Amino acid sequence: MSQNTELAQRRAAAVARGVAGKGIYVARAQNSELWDADGRRYLDFTAGIAVNNTGHRHPKVMAAVTEQAEAFTHTCFHVGPFEAYVRLCERLNGLVDTGGENRSALLTTGVEAVENAVKMARAYTSRSGVIAFSGAFHGRTLLGMALTGKSHPYKTGFGGMPAEIYHAPFPNPFLGVSTEDALAGLERILASDICADRVAAFVVEPVQGEGGFNVAPFDFLAALREIADRHGIVLIFDEVQGGIARTGRMLSCEHSGVKPDLVTLAKGLAGGFPLSAVAGKADIVDAPGAGGLGGTYAGNPLAVAAANAVLDVIEEEGLCERAVAIGEAIRTRLTALANRPGFEAVGDIRGLGAMMAFELVEDRQSKAAAPGLANDIVAKAEDLGLIILSCGTRANVVRLLTPLTIPDVHLQEGLDLLEQAITASIGQLSKAA
Repeated sequence: MSQNTELAQRRAAAVARGVAGKGIYVARAQNSELWDADGRRYLDFTAGIAVNNTGHRHPKVMAAVTEQAEAFTHTCFHVGPFEAYVRLCERLNGLVDTGGENRSALLTTGVEAVENAVKMARAYTSRSGVIAFSGAFHGRTLLGMALTGKSHPYKTGFGGMPAEIYHAPFPNPFLGVSTEDALAGLERILASDICADRVAAFVVEPVQGEGGFNVAPFDFLAALREIADRHGIVLIFDEVQGGIARTGRMLSCEHSGVKPDLVTLAKGLAGGFPLSAVAGKADIVDAPGAGGLGGTYAGNPLAVAAANAVLDVIEEEGLCERAVAIGEAIRTRLTALANRPGFEAVGDIRGLGAMMAFELVEDRQSKAAAPGLANDIVAKAEDLGLIILSCGTRANVVRLLTPLTIPDVHLQEGLDLLEQAITASIGQLSKAA
């Protein structure tokens, strides 16, 4: 019996069914490669879902964590503050352009950052309503589920959601939802469901993650900024998946030029260690009273050391520029493939920087979703030695998230394997038809 098979049996007997995952059991990893329990090598085009932007076990990150572990591993910042936490907040304050003075708070997970951003907005505005958007993903806690704009599997079977959470349409040009359509939907909510003077915040991903890598049109984000300013609403950009150099800028919102009030960060922030943050306007971040923010593990010293090293690596190795080059290579390969006769199932190719995806359809006229094809491509890629993931509200999008440190030879090897998987899956579909 293989080690993977044995581990799968142990997992079935020990791990909650709701904790889904692949059948690969990782034994070790380095940069863009990983090896399973049976010693098989894979190329990783997921980066732990945009976590390992600096690759698996970047030497500078590992050295920083080792040095910190020799000093102390935990104090709880509420009990024993330390310099590296303060320094990281200073750096994050400088990264986020709100047009004013900033403050930051460190937490542990992406959904914690989102929830704390909402707390800040509610404390600042003395309002309770929050408007998120269709297709959004903001986490799996109760408030995170409520903000998430995708029902299955995130809300299935979990009962009622918290009150005063609303969802407006998110633009989707591929499916015919324009900026004007989306804004009209938002205005309907403000006219019929909740008055603007009861809305504390808009929460929006400049590039949707789980929703299908839909890039928010820049005029849509600019309109949200104007509406927020007009009504005293806090504009929160969720940069959990799209931030930390992933799209070719430190924050994905920078492409639009629209300034947020608050941003949420996690995933790529600490190179594989659990850390998140809320950064933004000082008067909003400081609205909750002393003790209203934080947590026992929030701003763990090892994760903070990793994050400071990650920011160094991004600057020293030019990873924003590298993300652009990676994205161009992926887009070029996918576009060439989609333009071949017989590959009409590749309906759309989209993304920013190294946050790229392609949407699979039955045909480009109806644009009917082809989730089975997406699943088959993911499975065939895994058989070939490439790890990729699907996403999207219709479960028909394949997302590509290479480490930003991936060598060109591994990038091209991975794209070759991806092309083989797509070709095999579409060919199989054609034969069945």
